[in-house]
Amino acid sequence: MKSLKDKSLTDRLADKNAAKKALLEKMKARPGPDDPAVQARIAERKAIAEARAVREAAKAEAAEKAAIEKAAREAAAAEERRLEAERAAEEERQKVDLKAALEAAQKRARDARYAARKARK
Repeated sequence: MKSLKDKSLTDRLADKNAAKKALLEKMKARPGPDDPAVQARIAERKAIAEARAVREAAKAEAAEKAAIEKAAREAAAAEERRLEAERAAEEERQKVDLKAALEAAQKRARDARYAARKARK
């Protein structure tokens, strides 16, 4: 392999100019924006972007629908928990009322026995 030191200045300048010329030719060979192939690529990219936008809109709509359904389920569950808590509270009040009525009946029976014992003496 040759080293750069083996080339003279003119060889290096010639190589530089050849590289610039090759790059310029490559750029000139590129098709312009009015070329049918370029127009086809642009149309294809536009179609892909539109399809992506439609998919994203559908996905967003599905996510919104799912969020609404989830909120409705959560609201129904919360209402069910509230009703269950009310039922439990009502049962507890009934137990307390029943216990109070039982204690009152026991007290009346005890008082009646006491009064009967007093009456016997």
